[in-house]
Amino acid sequence: MIEIKARNPSGVFAPVGPYAHAVEATSAARMLFISGTLGIRRDGTIPETVEEQLDVLWDNIRAILSDADMDVRNLVKVIAFLKDASYRAANTAARTKALGDHKVAATVVVAELLDPL
Repeated sequence: MIEIKARNPSGVFAPVGPYAHAVEATSAARMLFISGTLGIRRDGTIPETVEEQLDVLWDNIRAILSDADMDVRNLVKVIAFLKDASYRAANTAARTKALGDHKVAATVVVAELLDPL
């Protein structure tokens, strides 16, 4: 298993949310890169609220990780693309719920999204 260590150096401001400034991975025998994942259910339906979509998105990420015999503790970096800045709090809450006390390097970008279908 990859040893993952969150790094928040004293010479840098404290993280302003549930993330680490950097995450170090050592003894990396395996690395899994996950493509952009959406809050779409297996049957192709899309939940109505952003909160439900984020829950489905994290279910999808856990399923992808599980397929590789991994779990969220193996995540090092998470990049979220939000359609609207008003979704930021919901995104942070969903990530915190999904990751628990595991800290990752995190980036959030507000951008127009491509139609996935």
